[in-house]
Amino acid sequence: MFSSLHVRTFLLWSVFSTIQLLAYAEPITKIHQPGYCALRGQCGKKSFFGSQLPCPDNGLAEEPSEKVRQKLVELCGDQFKEGLVCCEEDQINDLASNIKRAGAIISSCPACKANFFNLFCSFTCSPDQSLFINVTSTGLSTSKKEVVDELDYFVSDDYGSGFYDSCKDVKFSATNGYVMDFIGGGAKNYTAFLKFLGDKKPLGSPFQMNFPREVPGGIDKFDAKPKKCNDGDEAYRCACVDCPSVCAKLPDVKEAKSCMVGTSSCISVTVMIMYCISLAFLLGHLRYEWLKQNKREGQQLLTDPTRSDDEDDEDLFEGAGYHDKAPREYSLNTFLDRIFSKIGTTCAANPGKAIAASALVIWFMSTGWAKFSVETDPVRLWVAPTSEAAQEKAFFDEKFGPFYRANQAFLVNDINGGEVLDYETLSWWFDVEDRVRRLKSAQEGLSLEDVCFKPTGEGCVVQSLTGWFGSDFNMVDRDSWKNELRSCAAQPVQQKCLPEFQQPLKKELLLGGWQDSNDVTKAKAMIVTWVVNNYPEGSAELASAMDWEKSLKGLLLVVQKEAKKRGLRLSFSTEISLEQELNKSTNTDAKIVVISYIAMFLYASLALGSTSLALRTLLNTPSKALVESKFTLGALGILIVLMSVSASVGVFSAMGIKVTLIIAEVIPFLVLAVGVDNIFLIVHEFERTNYRYPDDSIEIRIGKALGRIGPSILLSATTETICFALGATVQMPAVRNFAIYAAGAVFINAVLQVTMFIAVLAVNEKRVGAGRMDCFPCVRIMNPEDCGPCEGDFRDLNRGGVAVRGYGAEEEGLLERWIRRTYAPWLLRLKTKVIVGILFLGSFAVGVRLLPEVKLGLDQRIALPSDSYLIDYFNDLYKYLGTGPPVYFVTKDYNATQVENQKHLCGRFGVCDPLSVANTLELERKRPNVSYIAEPAASWIDDFLLWLNPELDSCCGMNRWGQLCTPGDRGCSVCFEKRTPAWNITLAGMPEGDEFLKYLDLWTQAPTGEECPLAGKAGYSNALVWSREEVMVKASHFRTSHTKMASQNDFIAAYASARRIAKEMSAISGATIFPYSKFYIFFDQYSTIHRLTITLVVSALVAIWVVGSLLLGSICTGFCITLVVGMIVVDIMGIMALWGISLNAVSLVNLVICVGISVEFCSHIARAFMFPPSSPSLPSLSKKSKLLKLNYSAKDVRAWAALTGTGGSVFCGITLTKVIGVGVLAWTRSKIFEIYYFRMWAALVGVGGLHALVWLPVVLSVLGGGGERGWASGSGEAEGDGVEGDLRRRSRYPGGGGMYHTVRQEEEENSSDNDEGEEEAERGVLLERGESGIYHTVRQEGEEDSSDYD
Repeated sequence: MFSSLHVRTFLLWSVFSTIQLLAYAEPITKIHQPGYCALRGQCGKKSFFGSQLPCPDNGLAEEPSEKVRQKLVELCGDQFKEGLVCCEEDQINDLASNIKRAGAIISSCPACKANFFNLFCSFTCSPDQSLFINVTSTGLSTSKKEVVDELDYFVSDDYGSGFYDSCKDVKFSATNGYVMDFIGGGAKNYTAFLKFLGDKKPLGSPFQMNFPREVPGGIDKFDAKPKKCNDGDEAYRCACVDCPSVCAKLPDVKEAKSCMVGTSSCISVTVMIMYCISLAFLLGHLRYEWLKQNKREGQQLLTDPTRSDDEDDEDLFEGAGYHDKAPREYSLNTFLDRIFSKIGTTCAANPGKAIAASALVIWFMSTGWAKFSVETDPVRLWVAPTSEAAQEKAFFDEKFGPFYRANQAFLVNDINGGEVLDYETLSWWFDVEDRVRRLKSAQEGLSLEDVCFKPTGEGCVVQSLTGWFGSDFNMVDRDSWKNELRSCAAQPVQQKCLPEFQQPLKKELLLGGWQDSNDVTKAKAMIVTWVVNNYPEGSAELASAMDWEKSLKGLLLVVQKEAKKRGLRLSFSTEISLEQELNKSTNTDAKIVVISYIAMFLYASLALGSTSLALRTLLNTPSKALVESKFTLGALGILIVLMSVSASVGVFSAMGIKVTLIIAEVIPFLVLAVGVDNIFLIVHEFERTNYRYPDDSIEIRIGKALGRIGPSILLSATTETICFALGATVQMPAVRNFAIYAAGAVFINAVLQVTMFIAVLAVNEKRVGAGRMDCFPCVRIMNPEDCGPCEGDFRDLNRGGVAVRGYGAEEEGLLERWIRRTYAPWLLRLKTKVIVGILFLGSFAVGVRLLPEVKLGLDQRIALPSDSYLIDYFNDLYKYLGTGPPVYFVTKDYNATQVENQKHLCGRFGVCDPLSVANTLELERKRPNVSYIAEPAASWIDDFLLWLNPELDSCCGMNRWGQLCTPGDRGCSVCFEKRTPAWNITLAGMPEGDEFLKYLDLWTQAPTGEECPLAGKAGYSNALVWSREEVMVKASHFRTSHTKMASQNDFIAAYASARRIAKEMSAISGATIFPYSKFYIFFDQYSTIHRLTITLVVSALVAIWVVGSLLLGSICTGFCITLVVGMIVVDIMGIMALWGISLNAVSLVNLVICVGISVEFCSHIARAFMFPPSSPSLPSLSKKSKLLKLNYSAKDVRAWAALTGTGGSVFCGITLTKVIGVGVLAWTRSKIFEIYYFRMWAALVGVGGLHALVWLPVVLSVLGGGGERGWASGSGEAEGDGVEGDLRRRSRYPGGGGMYHTVRQEEEENSSDNDEGEEEAERGVLLERGESGIYHTVRQEGEEDSSDYD
């Protein structure tokens, strides 16, 4: 029985279902004729929380009641003023509630609003509804009534596309977005737009509405004429902000166009022309000198055809004309020589007093260390307080508060290369964010709620996809979370998607790597940002925020490990992270820098001790080596260099000039480069003086040495000090402070070296004279071969049976001998000059060509240690963040309470200025490749005035006490509802003056929500500052954002573009407008760095020319130094382009250093060229000198003498010292040190050394001034003294029979393999001035008595 009952029940149910299916199989909307409806009235809901659904009704349209018609006309317009309709009052009420919600968003564009209302008003109430609507599915409501479940709405292509076109560009200012993102799901065409409108969803259509393209027979399409955003009827015309076709045209931006000559750039062609001209000049000049020399030799052969080979050798350089004129004295040099001689003699005679006085002065200057402080704030480092960028930042911080502190994290699935989102990951991440909310700071126990940014006063700004789910994981359904995510990503303005702080969350800020699939659920990275309030520096509130950020950093480091276990990677940055990591990098660099300085210190001390010691001395008389070593002298010399740095720091710290990390790391390096070279020059010159004047006292010899080398030190120190002082005129603090400290250190160092170091040198020489051991002066070493007691400052030593006067036999070092005998003669040959000219002019041409290729910027990743966790963060930031940083265009002291001024700001009303601020920003947004603006600007003036529109009756409400209230509440009336004149788009009825400020205050208090998204509390409460007393808006801003930034060039270009836009808007509106973004302060330097670099370098070169010409007594020689220094700087900048070194404040400081050290490289050689010894001599290059006639000019002879006298000091004192110091920097772990210090200084050492030791002598021999003889040295040298006499003394010692022999000759005489010609070549051809005044070769076979040399 039981089974038969079930069978009968089943059969009855089957029959009933079949009948029902047959019934539903028939068309629901059977009649499709004019005057017939498809649906009408409301038949209930399908669920308790559902919306009312219409009833299917294919009956005739009916005449509405007067009340219904009035409501319908108010909502849908005059088209329903008469005639039949297919809707009832309850439908009209629901329609009004729904479309007015959208109307608040689209009301700024009348065409879009009209088309939107027309579409849904016709759908609901058109008397011909059945012609374009076909109900395809119905269901039962909770009251068992049949309701519409699905239908087809046939819309013509013309209306659909026209509707979409009228709305696609309408902006929603509050979120810097588009209306289409909210009402159309971000649709890109009209079919997608209509589909989004018709899809059944909780906060959308309560039933499925399809918009098929194909129309079945008997049905027509809804084909009303759509309104256009640029409609001929001004009542429907939209503003420029929402309709590009009505916009004015912005003037084209003048871009730097490439200058081309054919297929080559103008700069390439110019460089080639310059190179050819310079090379032609060099070759022409050398050709002229060669012809002139040959002509002179030909005349000599015609007048004396019987000249022998020996006579040729005797007058080998007579044709140079070097001896034709006696050198003149340069009065300034003579004066300086006397001054320095007096200083040297005085300090050497009173070494104790000189040292004590110097130490006392240095101690007094160093007391300023008590006020020593290091500037680490990047803002105060790179931007001058008086600069526009700094003043604008201060204004922004004062009016709107310091820019918030962003703490950001990226969760990335690049380990597996897959999607980052799944249910388990979301569960874990919700827990992470919950831990962050509960996190307490270490010192004060503050939570995120205590320090976070709250624009509405409620809810912390946390930009995370968890906000789409109410920050509650219970709202995440395992089966539907992806659909919910897609829904919120497409329409973040939905109430269910709004986070606690009630501002829509854009998908570009939350997810990255989804663009390829266009599906946010397949994103490769999740982005989370915790926004913390910022406060003035030094405030207790700022300390509290930083304390919480320290705790956040600790937590995220733990989360980083958790993510790794899940196969994910977490990168993050807190606001305090960058400064901490930069300091960490500095601490690492400090060790490398100290090691570098120690290496240079040891080298200089050891190398200085070998100035007068040859290998033979070390082997034959080691006791003498222990005495004549100068390690202690070198160490004290380096100590004096460091004392000058200490004094400079003390003086300028006392003046309140802060030290920067650049100063701490670079100044000692710079002063060591200059100071060590000067020490080498002083000691070398003193050694030469010892051999020239062995019978003079120590004081006299030191005075003579300083008299000769002092002006050279003055030349280099003066030019360097002036070059660095020029940098002090720069407003950029990092460069200015460096230049001040460098100028002071170089000047103080020069003063100490000609005073204190001279005193130390005198003490050291007395130690040597007393035979005391270096480093241990208490130990007296007596030479066992001493032939007699020490006599005064001298001692006679017996070596190999030959008496050698202590100071009469200088042993020439290998380097000096190689320069004198081989390198200098080879360099000054005609063919060598041609090759050198081709190479160096070519490198200069290449450097000029590469100058435009030098990039600007300083990537943060380079400034960080190589193992910093921030490197991954910046990589992810550039890769995954889909938008650029926010930018604000700030108006300053502009009276926006007046309608005329409002027209210069607004963009939503027809009377707004075509190039108003809002319109200009919109026009610039349309050319993002030029403007770098990505989003529509948030225009407070437009949203405020639209909020006052009484048609938006859910927005502005005010009670009788003038307080804000919710429209619809008792005693609350809609603003402007009965105002005369009424609110209108001509701004004629808008409030002004005090009334404007009263409503503005209400607007910024009005909560932003779904009912009224135009309310200003969330988006604009911090965007306005006004004064009731002055009746003025003191400050306001228009917020937008930049395009995605992926490189330093993007940031620099975006800043320059924002500056241009603000300048143009200011000129048009008459307002003071400036752009502000957090990163601008760091990129302000690049707006002037090209001009600044050119100004500094050119000014320094001019100073070098002027000072060099004055102290050298020759404009031509001063130009030679300037030319070579300029070529060094250009070549280094060319290397910067090739080696990836960008131009920024750090590299600019290094370029200034390059100028200073380049002067040090060149000045001593140039001065030795201008003040040569009284009778220089040149050896022949080949051993068979009789067969090879080398044509040297008088300038060649002087260039040889200069290179021989100072080349060794330049090479040992600067080049090798820097090679050792720079070499140590190669081991740094800091990328910034590797690029901006190691690479640039390595280039400086290589390029500077080559130019000074190779190119400068060639330039001097061609362009150098001073005539043929130069200036007399003014050092009191007797005739036959100077470098020539010095070289002769160091090359010979008195042998048996009164004959002088070269030291090398003794070795050669013991070898039978060398012939007479080879002996002469090895000895060198020495020129001696005889009674006739003619320079001739000195025979070493006993032709002349040794007394000829006395």
